Amino acid sequence: MTFQGVLTALITPFTSRGVDEPALRALVDAQIAGGVSGLVPCGTTGEAPTLDLEEHAEVIRITVDQAAGRVPVMAGIGSNDTRVAVLNAQRAAEAGVAGVLATAPYYNKPTQEGLYRHFRAIAEATDVEVCVYNVPGRTSVNVLPATIARLAEVDGITCVKEATGDLAVASEILVRCGDRLALLSGDDFTTLPFVALGGVGCISVASNVVPDRMAALVAAARAARLDEARALHLGLYPLFRVLFAETNPLPVKTALALMGRCEERFRLPLCEMSEEPRARLAEELGRQGLR
Repeated sequence: MTFQGVLTALITPFTSRGVDEPALRALVDAQIAGGVSGLVPCGTTGEAPTLDLEEHAEVIRITVDQAAGRVPVMAGIGSNDTRVAVLNAQRAAEAGVAGVLATAPYYNKPTQEGLYRHFRAIAEATDVEVCVYNVPGRTSVNVLPATIARLAEVDGITCVKEATGDLAVASEILVRCGDRLALLSGDDFTTLPFVALGGVGCISVASNVVPDRMAALVAAARAARLDEARALHLGLYPLFRVLFAETNPLPVKTALALMGRCEERFRLPLCEMSEEPRARLAEELGRQGLR
């Protein structure tokens, strides 16, 4: 499997002029030094909806260049227009990624057949691996396990990022797909139970902040060292909670800014955190020894 273990859903650091290339390169190096197994630029955590086409290509190019083959890169290419998603996937492939992360189309609310055709079109248009991203909380459409099982038969579709937080859904995907499709948790707090069920890892927000601890958690879970994995999970759980105290990526980017890794800068309609959850975040970072 190309994509397994901890894959970090990278933030996109900004300055007043655009993408902060030095901060992004430093973040890539810190992630790899922390032991993550892959990098995911231009996803939800990377504020992809506010990146223009040139910036989208720039973030992917920088990430691939800085990773320099040390870990694979899976670029977010999501769009609610299949033609745009296909074009994004082709451009990402030309930049040297190993795979693309394709979210379910938002706003359109396609049927299950429409979802199937959307993901199949992306897979048929490129030679890199495709990860289906199911996150109904953001897209208002749910890629059902039966549809995911159909997609597992499509050449090039190799994994699914499941972000419903529902262990029953994860179980049904595993029953229907077996080893034909790799299951990745799309939420930090479900990483341990997903891996215990048979998942191969996670696409993580928290690993932006604690790559080493997330890598240790997944390694312990995959090796069936459950007491160790449980202790790591419970130790990190308060951090998971506060990193989602407001809409992702507000807390995680704020955390990295408090740690001196980037500017605390967002693009509308995202904006700075509210005072009370920001204070809780700063307190938890101190408790975790991160400030």
